[in-house]
Amino acid sequence: MRDWNVIVTVSEHGYKQAGHLLAPWGDIAKSNFYNVLLLRTVDPFAFLEKAQSEISSGTEFATAISRLMPVEKKFSFQSPDEFEFKAKQEIRGWIPRLAGKKFHVRMHRRGFKGRMRSVDEEQFLDHFVMQELEARGETATVTFDQPDVIIALESIGNDAGMSFWTRQDLAKFPVLKLD
Repeated sequence: MRDWNVIVTVSEHGYKQAGHLLAPWGDIAKSNFYNVLLLRTVDPFAFLEKAQSEISSGTEFATAISRLMPVEKKFSFQSPDEFEFKAKQEIRGWIPRLAGKKFHVRMHRRGFKGRMRSVDEEQFLDHFVMQELEARGETATVTFDQPDVIIALESIGNDAGMSFWTRQDLAKFPVLKLD
């Protein structure tokens, strides 16, 4: 499935149960990666709200679903250079929201093993944000200690998705499991 907008990490032995729980929300597909499902839903953030509520209540979601990540922006890439070019284009729209904030980029990469390293891409994009802010005469701080914002980047093979999460979002949605 190329048009996913939520990545779902399934708990060990939870594939069948997760599929059953996700089916009412949209189209589901197996990925080529262990315990990872892809979901295409009309409203990924409404789905996140419902799933977090179910997980917090200790329902079946809590045993079947390990992690969820809705994405706001998506792109495809064929090389690490193309990934970096497109990721910068997508992040550029969030630059004004990062001024004066403590932030970092967090990447969960699946695929491109040996060709891309998550930590290198995180650092590359952190640096890019800092340069863009500096060019505007603004600042921010890259930190992992109580950031105001985390930019989440998820890749599945040669597809990537990104989302912007505030400290309040992270407190509200522990199922995101970004750090």
